[in-house]
Amino acid sequence: MSDATPNTNEPRDISDEVESADQLMQRVAALEAQLAEANERNLRLVADYQTSHRRAIREEAQAKLQGMAAVTQSVLSVLDHFDLALKIDTSRATAQQVVDGVRVIRDELMKVLVGHGVGVIHPAQGDPFEPGRHEAVMQQPVDGVGPGLIAGTFQPGYTLSVAGIERVVRPAKVAVTPAV
Repeated sequence: MSDATPNTNEPRDISDEVESADQLMQRVAALEAQLAEANERNLRLVADYQTSHRRAIREEAQAKLQGMAAVTQSVLSVLDHFDLALKIDTSRATAQQVVDGVRVIRDELMKVLVGHGVGVIHPAQGDPFEPGRHEAVMQQPVDGVGPGLIAGTFQPGYTLSVAGIERVVRPAKVAVTPAV
């Protein structure tokens, strides 16, 4: 037999292998502990996320309700004026008085709406047509107004501005001069 081949009949020293097995078991136990800790941390994060998500939804609903309550409360004064107007003695009121009363109520309503961020889009004759803010309902030639410009306004439009963001709620209905 040569010296290069191992002799399988000789007794082996297994203390190194036992020590390696003990180290492996310790390593496995350490890894299992880390995994359990990571799972626990993950469960806490998911629970925290779900809690904050529910809180955000609840706070969003509260903010919407608070905003709607503020608008409703301000419009109630306009409703009170309508109720007073409906109680007038029609046999004593002139048509002009009724029209003046309606005008006062409309002005008060506009003041309330403006106070809540509503703006009016009322383009003048000759203003440029803006597709996002204006809706062309017809073409109408007008002397002195160039092609593609606003010939007249049929119905004003409205915007809503909240926190510096403006959105067109309803575009103004306009007539536009025909292109040449």
